[in-house]
Amino acid sequence: MADGQWWYDLKTHQVVPDNNDTKITDRLGPYKTREEAERALELVEERNEAYDNDPRWNDDL
Repeated sequence: MADGQWWYDLKTHQVVPDNNDTKITDRLGPYKTREEAERALELVEERNEAYDNDPRWNDDL
């Protein structure tokens, strides 16, 4: 499974492999590693924070 992609399942809050039958609308990813997928919600939060504080994309700053 090392060569496959990994996803974070938003309904079950579990990491699932690429061959899982979870609906694509219930997933975050793909991620290259299981460890990266396990941090999916952290990564989303970090990216949202960066976007919110980027003056190129925020007219309020």
